[in-house]
Amino acid sequence: MYKILHKQFLNPTVCKMVIDAPLIAKKAQPGQFVIVRALEDSERIPLTISDYDAEKGTVTIIFQLVGEGTMELSTLCESSNICDFVGPLGKPSHLDGLKKVAVIGGGVGCAIAYPVAKKLKEKGCCVHSVVGFRNKDLVILKDEFEKASDKLVIMTDDGSLGEKGLVTTALENLINSGEQYDEVIAIGPLVMMKFVCKLTEKYGIKTTVSMNPVMIDGTGMCGGCRLTVDGKTQFACVDGPDFDGHKVDFDEAISRSSMYREFETRKREAACNLLSKEAE
Repeated sequence: MYKILHKQFLNPTVCKMVIDAPLIAKKAQPGQFVIVRALEDSERIPLTISDYDAEKGTVTIIFQLVGEGTMELSTLCESSNICDFVGPLGKPSHLDGLKKVAVIGGGVGCAIAYPVAKKLKEKGCCVHSVVGFRNKDLVILKDEFEKASDKLVIMTDDGSLGEKGLVTTALENLINSGEQYDEVIAIGPLVMMKFVCKLTEKYGIKTTVSMNPVMIDGTGMCGGCRLTVDGKTQFACVDGPDFDGHKVDFDEAISRSSMYREFETRKREAACNLLSKEAE
């Protein structure tokens, strides 16, 4: 069992948990993930490691309440235990030798982008972070990004915080102002990553994306997380989750991501109804 040491809702639909997991914390690196099962009969859900502290033996996860599994996880209280917490899985992000990088985060994807920005900063890299949200009420990790970035640009769809517009607009403005990046690292919704890659391809800038498709076992056996990269089948859990964004078939990935949307909606509604009855 893995004890929840700290629990906090960063906004109405995003939850942060700090977990006592010393063996995982000792080996964790930015870009890697864990497979979590809240209860014995819960589904397995992959969650990227948002932060870790090898000395304290803690691993931080940040997740959005989008389905039954994440909703069950969010109901657990501090000092209670998570049934399964397996990792670190996946390949660590390749961050060596980079001098100047633009880290692009969208929505809850910022929880994955943050440890990358933090590690780059620790390595002496100049980090420009561009993070995007629908509105100011959904912004997460603002203070953390400020510490990990030499320059931080916050974008909101409605202009309620930072600048109004898309992360691609902010990135292109930086490029056109003369900023030259060794690499762009984009993490967030598939559509966002797709258009970041279209932009950087135009400017000839290497771009890495973090893919988080449907995943079950996390070992490459189930095939649920398969992607097409450079015309070949790859598995996000063992070949990634980081890939060359200019080689990912985003249209296929977007289509696959919607396959279970109706099922997830029904399960989420059922979970909401059950939790409401338990609270009465």
